[in-house]
Amino acid sequence: MGAGGEAGRREARLVQAPSQALARLVAGSRWEALPQDIRLEAKRGVLNFAGCMLAALEEPEIRILRETFPHDDALVYGAAATAFDYDDTHLPTVIHATPPVGAALFALSKTQPFSGKELLHAFALGVEVSCRLGNALTPGHYEHGWHITSTCGVFGAAVASAKVLGLSEPQIVSCLGLAATQAAGLVEMLGSMARVLNAGVAARSGLASALLAKKGFRGPAQPLEGRRGFFSVFGGSRKLECLAAEEWAFRDVAYKPYPTGVVLHALIDGCLDMKAAGKLFDEFTIGMHPLAIERTDRPEPKNAIEARLSAQHSVAVCFLRGKAGNDEFSDAAALDPQIVALRRRVKIVPDPALDKMAAVINGVRIPAARRLDDRRLDAKFREQAGTRADAWKRFVDSLESQPRAVLPA
Repeated sequence: MGAGGEAGRREARLVQAPSQALARLVAGSRWEALPQDIRLEAKRGVLNFAGCMLAALEEPEIRILRETFPHDDALVYGAAATAFDYDDTHLPTVIHATPPVGAALFALSKTQPFSGKELLHAFALGVEVSCRLGNALTPGHYEHGWHITSTCGVFGAAVASAKVLGLSEPQIVSCLGLAATQAAGLVEMLGSMARVLNAGVAARSGLASALLAKKGFRGPAQPLEGRRGFFSVFGGSRKLECLAAEEWAFRDVAYKPYPTGVVLHALIDGCLDMKAAGKLFDEFTIGMHPLAIERTDRPEPKNAIEARLSAQHSVAVCFLRGKAGNDEFSDAAALDPQIVALRRRVKIVPDPALDKMAAVINGVRIPAARRLDDRRLDAKFREQAGTRADAWKRFVDSLESQPRAVLPA
């Protein structure tokens, strides 16, 4: 995020001592120095996060968390933002970066005074750190079974909280260490109610790391690169140069157009386009990358959680209803007799040559899903936020001028 010789010197520092260098980057970052597109993306990311969170606060698993942990807003907000699988995706790593970061900051805003501009700045840094760590670990980390949203998201929540709390460089190093020792989350949880804990616990643990570090709770000097540190223990790659990349990783974050796993989005795009064009079929042969099939080959989903990760269900609702919103991936839709019948006419076949985000529908190749422009993002937010949309939209739109970030009631 610099230029010339200074960029090279910074890269060398990051590779040699990434924990200290990352802490220096976060502590020294200034909102005014951020590229304009990153400032705008921070606002788009906060809006998308807020909508996803608001939509799910009354979902059964979120109600259980609220009743069990009534004062743990970071846990609840992070879990809620992922409940409908409608959040965001860092395309190179499949990290859902905004729920842990947004949840930690929203929770912290209730007890700590900081401005709307500071919230946006910290949000951008938190997402960036999560995604850079993910880039450094990919491939191998996710494939080994770690849910990268949680294992890297805890660092994003930690540094975002550290930024608004004004932590020093040494305190941020401790904050990274405290986050590292709490990093967790298994891919096996996906498709079950337990999946929402991954983002929720990452938000809670990241916030706790920053609060502890501010009080003088110290961690190790090399939490990331140490012999038994994060990179060594959590496996995958160790591409430390990704931590010093000139390009912002935030630019590779896309907001989900549908409430499903991201590997289904191209499939849904293609099905909806075919439905709109009047192309109907008696049988469906769907080609997908083997990893996408591993996650989404669910011919008989029994509830909304399973339907959101079902390629067969996605095909059926698109051709029967011509849309793919929350209602199409509900418990009721999962059990709809017409949808059940059409799901049984869908055959999934592996195609290793495909990108994980692409699909083939009856011989027609569908590229990776289209990104949301501002119009579609606003429509998605309003669908999610319902009657609270206007108040929350005003809140997000005015963040840069707010002396204190106070969440709408």
